[in-house]
Amino acid sequence: MAEIESEAAEAADALIIGSFLKPVWRVKDAAEEILLLWAIRQPTLHKHNSFVLHSSLRLQLDACGRHLTILQSPSSMSTPGVTGAVMWDSGLVLAKFLEHAVDTGMLLLQGKKVVELGAGCGLVGCIAALLGAKVILTDLPDRLKLLKKNVEANVEESYSPGEATVAELEWGDDPDCRLTEPMPDIVLGSDVIYSEGAVTNLLVTLQQLSTIHTTIILAGELRNDAVLEYFLELALQDFEVGHVDQTYWHPDYCSHRVAIFVLVRKHQSSEFVQ
Repeated sequence: MAEIESEAAEAADALIIGSFLKPVWRVKDAAEEILLLWAIRQPTLHKHNSFVLHSSLRLQLDACGRHLTILQSPSSMSTPGVTGAVMWDSGLVLAKFLEHAVDTGMLLLQGKKVVELGAGCGLVGCIAALLGAKVILTDLPDRLKLLKKNVEANVEESYSPGEATVAELEWGDDPDCRLTEPMPDIVLGSDVIYSEGAVTNLLVTLQQLSTIHTTIILAGELRNDAVLEYFLELALQDFEVGHVDQTYWHPDYCSHRVAIFVLVRKHQSSEFVQ
């Protein structure tokens, strides 16, 4: 499948977007992108959450030369709207993608300011910190307790090349000055495109947190084609969007059900898009 995606990317407009140093497949039309993704990936035919176990209190993972333990709260999933109390495949895929991209020179995180949106259990932000970034992991107020526990357990300041802190953020609201002063170099998010109602506020926040020096990397499971198409339609108005084919993912963490996108501000894209 990765070879098919790579050939398709070469046939389409392949370009470098932001600070990700490999060409990605340019998304020019939302409906066309959805049709292509579902035709190539056929996500409904493949196992859901093949890398995680929602019933477990802990997720164990080797990354960045360490053994990480991510605490989960399965009991919280019974509360309507709470999804960040456990890990999802897209979070593991994105976390290991970052590790692989840094290890192979496709992405530089050392010393970069990173903001993670909808951090949930915090794996992605913790990995970014262990790769040398200065990370602020954000989520809603009632999600911060578990998030802080995982940051404290997995990112020890004296042993980590980067740093990680936690902050409250509700999409669509004015962000705290810690998030915007200075503006982030990179914004990360996994499974943040989950309902049409949240898409508008998510895009407002992406605009608030992005400058000409900001690269946005989003991973998400291919669950609802209508929601993803709606997001892409709106995002393409203000952002250049690229789809990262699986030849650049961590070879042990590829999924037919997950997609990774890279975004930069469209009106500033001339400085970043080649």
